Amino acid sequence: MKRVFDLFTAICLLFALCLPLVALVCLQLGMLGRPIFFRQKRAGLNGRPFTLLKFRTMRDGPGDDAERLTSWGKRLRSTSMDELPELWNVLKGEMSLVGPRPLPLAYLPRYSPEQSRRHHTLPGITGWAQVNGRNGLSWERQFELDLWYLENRSFWLDIKILCLTIKCVLFRENISESNQATRSEFLGPDRTQDRM
Repeated sequence: MKRVFDLFTAICLLFALCLPLVALVCLQLGMLGRPIFFRQKRAGLNGRPFTLLKFRTMRDGPGDDAERLTSWGKRLRSTSMDELPELWNVLKGEMSLVGPRPLPLAYLPRYSPEQSRRHHTLPGITGWAQVNGRNGLSWERQFELDLWYLENRSFWLDIKILCLTIKCVLFRENISESNQATRSEFLGPDRTQDRM
């Protein structure tokens, strides 16, 4: 049922957002040029790698993330529009609408055995952690919420998370980590840069 719901909703959203997506692609070309999309290998179901697709928000070249993040990119991130291409990942069966957020492959050996259980379900565009603090959470707390979702997942919980996601996007809550342009790196359970 979850896969059918994901497919139906992703197809409907892509049709409904067809014109806005074309406009975004044109704006991307004007603001940042090519490539339009950011592609990165992420850990999917059971840790299998897949290529995550997002709108690019940073300039190429030297400098840290804060220096390369453009004003256009900040606007995309604040509205979560940079995440829209992930609907393609949902269509391909690599992601779900709801699930733990997919993280870089480099993190795989850094998880504790308990934290690695987050890969027992498809990663999502949004998730329980995203509607309960998003990037304002410590890594440890995010993984706790991911595991809570894994143990309590249901169709109705997914519907609740999707509704809460709309609220979070509209109010632009916890878009980025405090005093950071992007999320700090997860270094492992004993070296996590927790702030809580």
